[in-house]
Amino acid sequence: MTDRGAQAERTGMAWQRTALAAAACALLLLHSAATRDWGLSTVPPVMAGCTAVTLALAGSYRGRQLRRIGHPPAPGKIVLATASIMVTATALVTLFLD
Repeated sequence: MTDRGAQAERTGMAWQRTALAAAACALLLLHSAATRDWGLSTVPPVMAGCTAVTLALAGSYRGRQLRRIGHPPAPGKIVLATASIMVTATALVTLFLD
Protein backbone atom coordinates (compact mmCIF):
# COMPACT_ATOMS: atom_id res chain seq x y z
CA MET A 1 0.00 0.00 0.00
CA THR A 2 1.33 3.42 -0.91
CA ASP A 3 0.37 6.87 0.22
CA ARG A 4 0.01 9.01 -2.86
CA GLY A 5 -0.09 12.23 -0.88
CA ALA A 6 3.31 11.55 0.68
CA GLN A 7 4.96 11.15 -2.72
CA ALA A 8 3.57 14.46 -3.93
CA GLU A 9 4.66 16.17 -0.71
CA ARG A 10 8.21 14.78 -0.93
CA THR A 11 8.49 15.87 -4.56
CA GLY A 12 7.22 19.35 -3.76
CA MET A 13 9.64 19.68 -0.86
CA ALA A 14 12.55 18.59 -3.09
CA TRP A 15 11.67 21.30 -5.63
CA GLN A 16 11.44 23.85 -2.79
CA ARG A 17 14.88 22.87 -1.48
CA THR A 18 16.36 23.15 -4.97
CA ALA A 19 14.82 26.60 -5.49
CA LEU A 20 16.07 27.70 -2.06
CA ALA A 21 19.60 26.51 -2.89
CA ALA A 22 19.47 28.43 -6.18
CA ALA A 23 18.33 31.55 -4.32
CA ALA A 24 21.23 31.15 -1.87
CA CYS A 25 23.67 30.92 -4.80
CA ALA A 26 22.10 34.07 -6.28
CA LEU A 27 22.69 35.90 -3.00
CA LEU A 28 26.33 34.77 -2.89
CA LEU A 29 26.81 35.96 -6.47
CA LEU A 30 25.13 39.25 -5.57
CA HIS A 31 27.57 39.71 -2.70
CA SER A 32 30.44 38.99 -5.07
CA ALA A 33 29.11 41.55 -7.55
CA ALA A 34 28.83 44.15 -4.77
CA THR A 35 32.46 43.68 -3.80
CA ARG A 36 33.54 44.06 -7.45
CA ASP A 37 31.84 47.41 -8.07
CA TRP A 38 28.89 45.90 -9.95
CA GLY A 39 29.24 46.38 -13.74
CA LEU A 40 29.12 43.09 -15.64
CA SER A 41 29.29 41.26 -12.33
CA THR A 42 25.53 41.83 -11.96
CA VAL A 43 24.67 39.45 -14.81
CA PRO A 44 25.35 36.17 -12.94
CA PRO A 45 23.21 37.08 -9.89
CA VAL A 46 20.35 38.18 -12.15
CA MET A 47 20.55 34.89 -14.06
CA ALA A 48 20.74 32.92 -10.81
CA GLY A 49 17.72 34.79 -9.44
CA CYS A 50 15.76 34.00 -12.61
CA THR A 51 16.79 30.36 -12.24
CA ALA A 52 15.56 30.29 -8.63
CA VAL A 53 12.21 31.75 -9.66
CA THR A 54 11.94 29.30 -12.58
CA LEU A 55 12.65 26.35 -10.28
CA ALA A 56 10.11 27.58 -7.73
CA LEU A 57 7.42 27.95 -10.39
CA ALA A 58 8.24 24.61 -12.01
CA GLY A 59 8.16 22.91 -8.60
CA SER A 60 4.82 24.46 -7.73
CA TYR A 61 3.38 23.35 -11.07
CA ARG A 62 4.72 19.80 -10.69
CA GLY A 63 3.49 19.54 -7.10
CA ARG A 64 -0.03 20.52 -8.17
CA GLN A 65 0.08 17.92 -10.93
CA LEU A 66 1.07 15.17 -8.51
CA ARG A 67 -1.64 16.08 -5.98
CA ARG A 68 -4.41 15.64 -8.52
CA ILE A 69 -6.50 12.50 -8.24
CA GLY A 70 -5.77 9.90 -10.89
CA HIS A 71 -2.62 9.12 -12.77
CA PRO A 72 -0.39 12.23 -12.87
CA PRO A 73 0.99 13.20 -16.25
CA ALA A 74 4.69 13.24 -16.91
CA PRO A 75 6.40 16.56 -16.25
CA GLY A 76 5.83 18.98 -19.09
CA LYS A 77 8.67 19.07 -21.57
CA ILE A 78 8.52 22.85 -21.68
CA VAL A 79 8.84 23.10 -17.89
CA LEU A 80 11.83 20.75 -17.79
CA ALA A 81 13.49 22.41 -20.77
CA THR A 82 13.04 25.88 -19.27
CA ALA A 83 14.52 24.86 -15.92
CA SER A 84 17.42 23.08 -17.62
CA ILE A 85 18.20 26.02 -19.90
CA MET A 86 18.12 28.49 -17.00
CA VAL A 87 20.51 26.40 -14.89
CA THR A 88 22.90 25.90 -17.81
CA ALA A 89 22.80 29.57 -18.82
CA THR A 90 23.49 30.68 -15.26
CA ALA A 91 26.48 28.35 -14.99
CA LEU A 92 27.92 29.53 -18.31
CA VAL A 93 27.46 33.21 -17.57
CA THR A 94 29.05 32.77 -14.16
CA LEU A 95 32.03 30.95 -15.62
CA PHE A 96 32.65 33.43 -18.42
CA LEU A 97 32.06 36.66 -16.50
CA ASP A 98 33.59 35.71 -13.19
